[in-house]
Amino acid sequence: MMERSSRLRLWYSAPARRWEEALPVGGGRLGGMVFGTVAQEKIQLNEDSVWYGGPKKANNPDARAYVSEIRRLLMEGRQQEAEHLARMALMSAPKYLHPYQPLGDMLLYMLGHDKPTQAYERELDLEQALVRVRYDMDGVRYTREYFSSAVHQVLAVRLTADRPGSLTFSTHMMRRPFDMGSEKYGEDTMILSGECGTEGVRFSAVLKAVAEGGSVKTIGDFISVEGADAVTLLLAAGTTFRHHDPKAVCLEQAARAASLPYEELKRAHTEDYIRYFRRVGLELAKPEATASLPTDERLQRVKEGQDDPGLVEIFFQFGRYLLLSCSRPGSLAATLQGIWNDSYTPPWESKFTININTEMNYWPAEVCHLQECHEPLFDLIERMRESGRITAREVYGCGGFMAHHNTNLWGDTHVEGILVSASIWPMGAAWLSLHLWEHYRFGLDRSFLADRAYPVMKEAAQFLLDYLVEDGQGRLLSGPSISPENKFVLPNGVSGNLCMAPAMDSQIAFALFEACREAAEALGLDEAFRQRLAEAMAKLPKPGIGRHGQIMEWLEDYEEADPGHRHISQLFALHPGEMIHPHRTPELAEAAKRTLERRLAHGGGHTGWSRAWIINFWARLGEGDKAYDNVAALLAQSTYPNLFDAHPPFQIDGNFGGTAGIAEMLLQSHGGELALLPALPKAWPSGRVYGLRARGGYEVGLTWDGHRLTEATIRAGHSGTCRIRTQTAVSAVMADGAAVTVEVRDGVLVLEAEAGRTYVLKG
Repeated sequence: MMERSSRLRLWYSAPARRWEEALPVGGGRLGGMVFGTVAQEKIQLNEDSVWYGGPKKANNPDARAYVSEIRRLLMEGRQQEAEHLARMALMSAPKYLHPYQPLGDMLLYMLGHDKPTQAYERELDLEQALVRVRYDMDGVRYTREYFSSAVHQVLAVRLTADRPGSLTFSTHMMRRPFDMGSEKYGEDTMILSGECGTEGVRFSAVLKAVAEGGSVKTIGDFISVEGADAVTLLLAAGTTFRHHDPKAVCLEQAARAASLPYEELKRAHTEDYIRYFRRVGLELAKPEATASLPTDERLQRVKEGQDDPGLVEIFFQFGRYLLLSCSRPGSLAATLQGIWNDSYTPPWESKFTININTEMNYWPAEVCHLQECHEPLFDLIERMRESGRITAREVYGCGGFMAHHNTNLWGDTHVEGILVSASIWPMGAAWLSLHLWEHYRFGLDRSFLADRAYPVMKEAAQFLLDYLVEDGQGRLLSGPSISPENKFVLPNGVSGNLCMAPAMDSQIAFALFEACREAAEALGLDEAFRQRLAEAMAKLPKPGIGRHGQIMEWLEDYEEADPGHRHISQLFALHPGEMIHPHRTPELAEAAKRTLERRLAHGGGHTGWSRAWIINFWARLGEGDKAYDNVAALLAQSTYPNLFDAHPPFQIDGNFGGTAGIAEMLLQSHGGELALLPALPKAWPSGRVYGLRARGGYEVGLTWDGHRLTEATIRAGHSGTCRIRTQTAVSAVMADGAAVTVEVRDGVLVLEAEAGRTYVLKG
């Protein structure tokens, strides 16, 4: 049987029967889904820049002339006329962005392996970023290892057997559409080349076999291996998005990797990975009997109502593994499926949906100590700026830059799609730009703020300042817009999506304006601009409470056509925003609770990412048991056997949102304070976590027992006032073995922290 050295592993006693059971590997740019089948192995392949088609200039040329008319119709209550006109005047042509696509498949045909196996196991070791498959056949132990190396930019498959000369197999690459064919390169290498449409990227993939013992030759489009003791398969892939001649680059990458011993390749991969992954540890339970069960069986027990804190640990760390595997410096940002997509016509084109999904992908980046993984998102935002300026000008007659609800490899920003309910939403750039602000708040890098974050934030804010219109009551309203992707019912029974000033728009605008003011003040810049922002903030509609006691989703207290809708956009102010806080705005916090209760009572949380958002909401409200109930529901109702999130179908945002939600239950750092164990559920009576990051430049570790904090360590990366809220009385604060003087103000511990020092709080 396989060694069980790691408690952080997904493992199974049978090969994958479908894609949602296969195990993901990724090095940021190059990914694979490993099935672990015996006689005919399949590794489904992705490279992050394999997108069909190219950038489009698709802004509707008639839009600018009709925006004011659409606003007038909305303000006069002429809903159907407004949406009828908006459909014609604002929607773009072509209607849809082109999709992200698979690279293809790597297939292995094992001679004589169509027999029963013994002791079969396959695993994903989260601590080493390795997939392994082992089985016995005819008295021989066969082992395979798979990984995608960010260091050497290759996907490696290692096959070994404990009897010399036992490996005879063939392998090739296959891609159904737009396949330009294969070519031989020597006796151990095959090249697959193709293009993704006439305007799309051209790609190349190189597969090279390095055998120890036996022989290797090419036959047709296969590499044939006979009688080998061990074989390493190396796959490199690239496109013209990055390289003029991707084939030459891939050949060089494969040759460089092949020149190194396998163990050196593996060591470089694991050492690179663990320096990120081991920053954060989480223990919610002692090793349980369930740890000896395959992961799919453990998941089934959770579906049957059993608790499994150890599986929650694995799920949390699996989210961190996925982010490290699909979003590294130099890679592209994580799509709706990360990098793992097996369809040439994927759901929602497997693109970047920026009315929550892409943002949710990056919620764990800062707090879970993977801040470098945020960088591909910043690169995407930079690519969006040029087209976003054009869209702002051509569609709305505004300055600055903006984006609607979807974008793609090339950063297109036009109104995409055919549904008014999703497409006509102008807040994409505003929300995305807040991610640069969050990156600054966690790390306090002034150079990053000055050079990258503030220019983007300011330009997104400039669009909103031009775009907002003042109504007869002196309010600044966004619109035409929507509350993604929900529908309201007017008093006359007419339903609609398009509106003026949905709650989320005003909340995002408020958050961005406040962030710009703070950033400009920190940099000593733009005093007049700061004043203009302050004046605009005073006129933005604030969160309102409706007749059901809920936070209103629209400017008026309309009824919802779908009270259980998957989007809960009106609670942006609670999470990831900060306008609603249980201690500072208790009345709004109670209304937020009522909003969640109503959503859930009507079937809300039925998609994985929506359920993940709900975890974060309850955590922000300090409701640990309710947050945990939704962690359990996420696992039980919206998780595939390989722990991928089910929208359904697979969408990776639920994995990332779930990981972020678990962290949010243990540590919060918004509102100018660190909240320690703010939403600890009864299901986690004891445990520890280390390495979490907090806004203000802190790194935090926590230990608890009997639902009480026993020790907290806070390492200060910068000097400043640290405010700490905890439900457990602190008996002492130490630094370097000596007691530290602190104050308590309104139930909050106030500590003057010095950069580089670690403070230990005893419960």
